[in-house]
Amino acid sequence: MTGNPVVVAPHPRSVLPLAITVRIAREVLAEAGQDPDVVTLAVAEPGERLHQRLATDPAVRIVDFTGSGRFADWLRQHACQAAVFATRTGLNTVIVDSTDDYRGLLGGLALALCRCSGTARTTPQNILVPASGFDTDEGAKSLREFGADLAEAVDRLLAHPARVARLVGALPGDEVRAALEEAGRYGSVVHASQPLSLPGRPVVDVRSPLVVRLGARHERVYTREWPGPVAFLVGTESTAHSLDLFRRTVGRHGALFAAVHSTDPLVLAAVETAALDAGVHLVENVADDLPADPSSAIADLPGAGAHFVTGRFRVLRSRHASAPAARESADALLDV
Repeated sequence: MTGNPVVVAPHPRSVLPLAITVRIAREVLAEAGQDPDVVTLAVAEPGERLHQRLATDPAVRIVDFTGSGRFADWLRQHACQAAVFATRTGLNTVIVDSTDDYRGLLGGLALALCRCSGTARTTPQNILVPASGFDTDEGAKSLREFGADLAEAVDRLLAHPARVARLVGALPGDEVRAALEEAGRYGSVVHASQPLSLPGRPVVDVRSPLVVRLGARHERVYTREWPGPVAFLVGTESTAHSLDLFRRTVGRHGALFAAVHSTDPLVLAAVETAALDAGVHLVENVADDLPADPSSAIADLPGAGAHFVTGRFRVLRSRHASAPAARESADALLDV
């Protein structure tokens, strides 16, 4: 829009889609009588550190990045000559306080954990639940019961091969496999990551999500950004403690989305305020906890891209659904 030349430097695992995008952009520029070199593609082997060299080049004055919090921090520290706009994947968090749609809660969480083998930018990593349990429309549920029911919901969702093909992607590399092996050593495994069969793709490494139950004291584990289908069921002292952990951990390490399940309007209001302070989008009592594509949730909001014009403005979204609508959505997902 402004004519600034753009260099697209894709992740090594996303070269093809970005190359297609750049090709189309260049074709459109040429058709409009403009220089197609306004948009170019920069690709290199991972060991060449092309992203670091480009980001710190004196000629680069704006860096727009979406990805790991570790590299986002690196950019802010080293790309001093540029305005850095970094969207951190971070610690996507779910706060469970109470629910009047327990089955919908389980179905939505199972879907969110399985989608894209945990590589979607909105996949939840930390699920904060009072260790003493919580109230549901099926009676009080303990943390152990909730973990067992969540594991059952995941297995039910992945029981059909056609469903696996639509939901679960191949593991992208050895880093994810190592994370699955390591994370299971830090707590009680609620749901083990198992190989899955993908019709017509016998050599593809596809696995179900790993869910590990931890105590809140294991903060060094669940505040680390884990790649792939790794999630932690964190037992807290109370919902107030969950809220404190959410505000502190997400405020420090970042996140794209958060979710809350509660029948208490005061809890919902407190979480909404905390999400605003932490700078994350929030969904309230929605069965499909975290959408697959964060851009789809904010693309229709005026000013969602305002940071490209001024760094003073951000747009955050909070959405919610009624319990019957959430239940209908979860039932449809599980009964395909």
